[in-house]
Amino acid sequence: MKKRCFWVNLKNPIYVKYHDNEWSKPKHNDKELYELLILEMFQAGLSWECVLNKRENFRKAYDNFDIEKVVNYDSDKILELLNNKNIIRNKSKIIASIENSKIFKNIQNEFGSFDKYIWGFTNNEIIKEECHLRVSSSLSDLISFDLKKRGMKFVGTKIIYSFLQSVGIIDAHQKECFCFKN
Repeated sequence: MKKRCFWVNLKNPIYVKYHDNEWSKPKHNDKELYELLILEMFQAGLSWECVLNKRENFRKAYDNFDIEKVVNYDSDKILELLNNKNIIRNKSKIIASIENSKIFKNIQNEFGSFDKYIWGFTNNEIIKEECHLRVSSSLSDLISFDLKKRGMKFVGTKIIYSFLQSVGIIDAHQKECFCFKN
């Protein structure tokens, strides 16, 4: 049996697949970065496994994370999301997801892409660090501060640190994990 990072619930095939195929693998596609940032903000106060289990439902509810549609969500759509039992129905997070989408677009316009913005914090370098070392860093502090200054919500340093791991800016597999690379 393959060894994986300690946090993977081996009884949950969705979680295993996410760990094996996505987590800590470098992502540069703005659509992927956008989806993961929105999902990570819904994680605040919850487990990533909870969010991941609802990912497909979020994709349906959020028009497959089509940012052009999400930025135009109105009060009717907010009500629809609040009544959707298949996603996390936190009104503050739902409203923040729409506002954060607008800010995401502003960042894309300012930098040419969100990819250039987020990877620019490390000059496109991947940071190697084992996942059990911490839940935040000076890098996540810096990015969290910048995103909050731009008006984003639910982007505290812990959420941003988790996001950086999920998109591969921080490669955080444990040494014993089969995904670990020197």
